[in-house]
Amino acid sequence: MNLSSRRRSVSRLAALLVPILVLAACGGGDNSGDSSTPDSDLAINKVVAPEATTIADVIALERPVVIAHAGGDFDWPHSTMYAFTQAALNGTDVLEMDVMLSSDGVLMVQHDNTVDRLTNNTGLVSSYTAAELQAMDNAYWFSGGVWSDKSLAEDAYIYRGIRTGDVAPPEGFTADDFGIPTFEQVARAFPDFALDVEIKIPESESGEVQLDSAMAAAKELARLITELDRTESVIVVSFNDDVLTEFRSLIPDVATSPGQNSLLNWYLQGTALDPRDLVIQAPPFYGDVEVLDKETFDRAHADGYKVWVWMTEASQETTEYFNELLSRGADGLLVAAVTAIP
Repeated sequence: MNLSSRRRSVSRLAALLVPILVLAACGGGDNSGDSSTPDSDLAINKVVAPEATTIADVIALERPVVIAHAGGDFDWPHSTMYAFTQAALNGTDVLEMDVMLSSDGVLMVQHDNTVDRLTNNTGLVSSYTAAELQAMDNAYWFSGGVWSDKSLAEDAYIYRGIRTGDVAPPEGFTADDFGIPTFEQVARAFPDFALDVEIKIPESESGEVQLDSAMAAAKELARLITELDRTESVIVVSFNDDVLTEFRSLIPDVATSPGQNSLLNWYLQGTALDPRDLVIQAPPFYGDVEVLDKETFDRAHADGYKVWVWMTEASQETTEYFNELLSRGADGLLVAAVTAIP
């Protein structure tokens, strides 16, 4: 099933325009002048409300749902305001993000346990304050079409230096759009967009699971969802079932997706999921075993669940593979390559 022609048109236009804007901004010339952008000219002000603004409405859509993984991190720098804005401009239905706490207890949007893969800094996310994380260049290693490749020529990293002011930002954006944002920042910036939020399970430098930190993140997420009036427009997931149980106890009216153990028990034994689990979010494969065949989709639908598929390999981020998943019965695609959506 193809998505709406309106969304395709917007996606293709944006895909053509963005590289032009970036090249213009990152090219030669004197960047020492004032590069600030008036609020009226900011790209985020051109974002329009999506077709569905609550999780219930997203689930009720009679077409496949597009969920931008970390803002679409094959197309734009992972977990940046720039990426989330571009994803919204490209017709994304849901913005997906991962959250964990900074050293001073602020809920940050960050996928990895450390800042090593995406920035030119090193160390645990939990070892930095929110201000320190926001100041980092979260686009430092972005090159497009891959999750991370540090072996390329320097000019392949087309957004490097924007955060630090060494390079002018693309038109409609600011240097701040290339740092590590807070959850509150993203939630406030996109009030009409449904959010798919994963509570990460951080680890210490020695690899020890920091479950207490994840529990504290669940508590802070519940507080912010309530404060920001996002109860109906957020769906929450975590690999750890105990973290999800804690989150549900704090804010029982928010939709969730099952944790890893609950999902495996459903898949292997038919064990019922929590009533708040409205969407199954799963990869096509667990190890070498393909778990999302047509039979699994049919079974999930018969049990009353929608299925959103998240990709585990770069080779899956193609229009052809997306179409294959849709033909099997996928209700949503959680993708890094937003512009490859059919």
